[in-house]
Amino acid sequence: QVQLVESGGGLVQAGGSLRLSCAASGRTFNSTAMAWFRQPPGKEREFVAGIGWSGSRAYYADSVKGRFTISRDNAKNTMYLQMNSLKPEDTAVYYCAVRGRNGIVPTTPRGYDYWGQGTQVTVSS
Repeated sequence: QVQLVESGGGLVQAGGSLRLSCAASGRTFNSTAMAWFRQPPGKEREFVAGIGWSGSRAYYADSVKGRFTISRDNAKNTMYLQMNSLKPEDTAVYYCAVRGRNGIVPTTPRGYDYWGQGTQVTVSS
């Protein structure tokens, strides 16, 4: 059974940093895309960042470019999201997602097959 577990969320002041981790178990995902999505209060889930299987391709939402960095360690079956210069509008539940098939790095939720339970990130002003 596939399980994705996020960690690293919390409360931080504006301008601060957090590092999210997503540990996968149940199968190896070193040949498929992984991504982070977030869901702000009262809004739909939105794409934050995605990364190809080798880590050489990374894609970001315009709202986080230059502030967030996605990475992965295939040996550990783990993905990370380094978040710097956090803003109050970054407040959301952050979810990690893994694609079960090889190929592209989707930017919509329907492109992913496995999801974590989410971790809360709150940025105070």
